[in-house]
Amino acid sequence: MSSDVAISVRGLGKSFQIAHQEQHITLTEQVLHKMRHPLRRRETEKFWALRDIDLDVQRGEVLGIIGRNGAGKSTLLKVLSRITPPTTGRIDVYGRIGSLLEVGTGFHPELTGRENVYLNGSILGMRRAEIDRQFDAIVDFAGVERFLDTPVKRYSSGMYVRLAFAVAAHLETEILIIDEVLAVGDAEFQEKCIGQMRSATEGGRTVLLVSHNLTVIEAISDRCAFLQNGSLAVLSPGEAVRQYGAQRTVEGVARRTRPVGLPITILDIVRVTPEAGRLGRDLEVLVTCELADRDARFVSFGLIVNSDAALPVASGLAVFPLLAGRPGISTFRLRIPVGHLAAGRYSCEVNVGAWTKANQYERHDVIVDGFSFEQQALPTDPLFDQRRQAAWHGHVRLSDVSVELVEDAATRAS
Repeated sequence: MSSDVAISVRGLGKSFQIAHQEQHITLTEQVLHKMRHPLRRRETEKFWALRDIDLDVQRGEVLGIIGRNGAGKSTLLKVLSRITPPTTGRIDVYGRIGSLLEVGTGFHPELTGRENVYLNGSILGMRRAEIDRQFDAIVDFAGVERFLDTPVKRYSSGMYVRLAFAVAAHLETEILIIDEVLAVGDAEFQEKCIGQMRSATEGGRTVLLVSHNLTVIEAISDRCAFLQNGSLAVLSPGEAVRQYGAQRTVEGVARRTRPVGLPITILDIVRVTPEAGRLGRDLEVLVTCELADRDARFVSFGLIVNSDAALPVASGLAVFPLLAGRPGISTFRLRIPVGHLAAGRYSCEVNVGAWTKANQYERHDVIVDGFSFEQQALPTDPLFDQRRQAAWHGHVRLSDVSVELVEDAATRAS
């Protein structure tokens, strides 16, 4: 094996057993089912999260890893970090690994920031002398000096991730593995992280980075691994981002075909207002659904707004009461407050679900790219900078989404 290789993967596969069982609403139903079928075993299915992956990561390389949710990105990192063993294949790692896979992993909420630096550093494999030597640099990088002797349970999520990343980044390892945790930080901190990763690679360290921020992936990656349904292709960053964007588009169009047998199905989405346009303006969208479930009491619409870099920046939920037992095709008008978002282009995922008489919620149908819009904020607005920071560097709840019934079978008949 070449001395320039930091990680070598051959024939890697990882599978999980998925259990399937009948759903029972009450404890009585569960007990009766067990009494009637005492010997029945739960059906299981083998799911391959990763399959037949070959990969060589070079020393001093930044390898970006992208793919939709469920593609196997986090599983790959956990296998490479030896947190979970592979089902098939072989992994050879040439060097010490430091990993940051989840915010606050290895932190104790009752301990102070100072104490958690030593605790987390020890968990990551740092010696006491190494932590002492790096302590001032860690605190300075995280920017939490004022709160160093405060229990971390009082930290914001941003402070949490800054301190966690600072410890991992100053770990004297040859390989640094980072999952999608940097989205919690603000713009200034993200720039510091990018600079830290660049300086790390200049010093010969290898970095593996999972992120949905495609702009960052293109900016700092030497190569990019695109994961799709457990399979991996190593491409140039630009080509990987292009293919990922094409995948999202295809998925959105494909879901427009009518699924069969769903209690609630989205038939069409039409944007009424042409663009968001400016601060404070709402979007109006008409969503046409077919309701087949006579037990539905409420229909709910979920929205996820993604930036042009495929980063979720806002979400909302609206609920509408239904007349039980009146299925058919209905059109609803959604008013979505998007005026606080920063200038840019956005796409919106739309999903629909229902609450039944038994007070159970089920999500039934989803359109990945339901519609898109462009926001042209006014730079002269005194609140623009503040709202832009909220939109790009923190997840915003669309708490004022409203829904009204425009037309259904009863209104058409009348």
